[in-house]
Amino acid sequence: MSLAAESCVACKGEDTRLTGKEAIDLLKEVADWQMMELERKLFKDFKFKNFAEALQFVTRVAALAEQQNHHPDISFGWGYAEIILTTHAVDGLTRNDFIFAAKIDGLK
Repeated sequence: MSLAAESCVACKGEDTRLTGKEAIDLLKEVADWQMMELERKLFKDFKFKNFAEALQFVTRVAALAEQQNHHPDISFGWGYAEIILTTHAVDGLTRNDFIFAAKIDGLK
């Protein structure tokens, strides 16, 4: 099953945090996402033609975040949106972060 076809699930605690190897393996499944902060966060920069397109994209990401109950950090402005994913409950990455990254890619 592709990551985008999965749904985010509630964390069970520290046991759901991915190891570095697990995160690197999943990173191969999400195009152009990068890991940062010692494999604790995922980051991607999206480009748009103008502010309105960036805002529309961010609005779609926000609706998806509510649906999946997984909320990213978002910065945006004229022609760009930056998304950072992490699971605060485990202070690192979980499968949910990669599932949500794949779902965000499907919105573009």
